[in-house]
Amino acid sequence: MKASELREKQIDELQKELVALRKEQFNLRMLMGSGQMVRPHLFGLANKNIARIKTVITEKKRASENS
Repeated sequence: MKASELREKQIDELQKELVALRKEQFNLRMLMGSGQMVRPHLFGLANKNIARIKTVITEKKRASENS
């Protein structure tokens, strides 16, 4: 997921995407804790995507405040 793709979405869509990624992150964390994690790189990807979405949401909120 690229930041340019995220910037095209509305804040509501980004919030829904953020909730879905946090659920995925939780599930991956549970798999890691139980020792069943097959692809550990997915945990890092989920964290990075969450950070990207939060950044874009903040950018959009600041842009709307300044307008």
